[in-house]
Amino acid sequence: MNLKDTCIYIIKAVVFGLIMAAVFLAITSLTQNSSLNHSLTNVSNNGSELSFAKAVRRAAPAVANIYSLSIDQRNPLNSSSLQGLGSGVIMSKEGYVLTNYHVIKKADEIVIALQDGRKFTAEVVGSDPETDLAVLKIEGDNLPIVPVNLEKPAQVGDVVLAIGNPYNIGQTITQGIISATGRSGLSSGYLDFLQTDAAINAGNSGGALIDTGGELIGINTAAFQVGGDNGGNGISFAIPIKLAHSIMDKLIKHGRVIRGALGISGEPLNPVMAQILNLPDLKGVLVTGIDPDGPAARARLTPRDVITQYNDEDVPGVEMLMDRIAETTPGTKVNMTIIREGKQQTLPVIIAEKITEAE
Repeated sequence: MNLKDTCIYIIKAVVFGLIMAAVFLAITSLTQNSSLNHSLTNVSNNGSELSFAKAVRRAAPAVANIYSLSIDQRNPLNSSSLQGLGSGVIMSKEGYVLTNYHVIKKADEIVIALQDGRKFTAEVVGSDPETDLAVLKIEGDNLPIVPVNLEKPAQVGDVVLAIGNPYNIGQTITQGIISATGRSGLSSGYLDFLQTDAAINAGNSGGALIDTGGELIGINTAAFQVGGDNGGNGISFAIPIKLAHSIMDKLIKHGRVIRGALGISGEPLNPVMAQILNLPDLKGVLVTGIDPDGPAARARLTPRDVITQYNDEDVPGVEMLMDRIAETTPGTKVNMTIIREGKQQTLPVIIAEKITEAE
């Protein structure tokens, strides 16, 4: 091959290489543009998930405003007035409405207003001051019902929406997240609150706390809001729906919540007391006080006894023990395993009914 043929061969190879490179670059550019367009399309499509309108449409119609028809007892002939109290959630087609006890406890006559404009006079089915819950009942056709999923516990970080009637200005939606779960020490020992930063103001009490799917996860309460009525953007709390639903069922069935009582006070077993009592395991409840007329006294429990099991179930702490006692039907015989002076023994106890003081 002479010099001329060699040059022609090299030029053809270079030109072919340049053409292939251009084709490759064009294909790459098209692929990248396609991926970018696909990504932008996904962002556009998923952008609708940032709206909670669908969740609100599912739940909001079932969140009603609650009013009190107040009557002047000194002069009943005077015209009565309608006063906004809070909110309630319609739980069933039978017309059962779940709300807070403190919302309705001073009402002379209760009126429930639905978002579709209908108004009903409600009767109180039952109330439970210890959990600040009450059940009302209305009679109506085609009542909106809130979606509920009792098997889906709320988790820290979940986005939530609070629906209610703050300051009686009309139904309002506020948004936040679950800041914490299992908050206790705010009321009786029967509550583990959901903490949220969604604004819950006066009038939101008894309203719905829902997830982004529109399912009810809690009943809002403003009773323990930090900062008072003006602290709407602070720490707020809701009663978990699983507890609220359980209380509602009991109120519908009995008109009240029947709880068991043992007649003790106790505290967690700390390392110092465990060492004093020669207990290697820190699990259990140290009995600190005994009601002289209660079941514990009749079963001969004494202060400084450590309760380690309740009906063969380990007792890790005070809250669990008090919950189990409350859930036990009065008159039931249970076995408690205790440690007394370093020795284990089992005591049979007949649970009594807890007497709730009148509000």
